[in-house]
Amino acid sequence: MGKYCEVCEKGTLNGNKVSHSNRKSHRLWAPNVQNVRVEMDGQVKRISVCTRCLRSGKVRRALPTQSGEATTEA
Repeated sequence: MGKYCEVCEKGTLNGNKVSHSNRKSHRLWAPNVQNVRVEMDGQVKRISVCTRCLRSGKVRRALPTQSGEATTEA
């Protein structure tokens, strides 16, 4: 499901866009949701998280694994 934070369960809100002449038209307000790799219960999962949860530290991002180890120079 798009535009839905799986941590704080924040989703889209609907309402009216009001013009200067006070005409109303429907619109949606969506949270800024990013797909990130998160470490949950010892496992790495890809979930949708809003940027407020990322910034406040409610989730712990999983670091990418390094496949090529540092080589020693002789």
